[in-house]
Amino acid sequence: MAEIINLRRARKAKARAGEAARADANRIHHGLRKAERVLAAARRELEAARLDGAKRTGGPKEPDEPSA
Repeated sequence: MAEIINLRRARKAKARAGEAARADANRIHHGLRKAERVLAAARRELEAARLDGAKRTGGPKEPDEPSA
């Protein structure tokens, strides 16, 4: 025989789980101190600058017209 489920309780439990997940995301997003946010931004900028500095430029240039 199948288990009897109270639909009202199931609906409310599902809503609570969704709210808890959203609260966790907000804690992560808003839970950083200003100094930590500034440090993280500075690290991202430094990493981007390092990546840009390590990019290779184009290869050897090819002549426009072949010499005959």
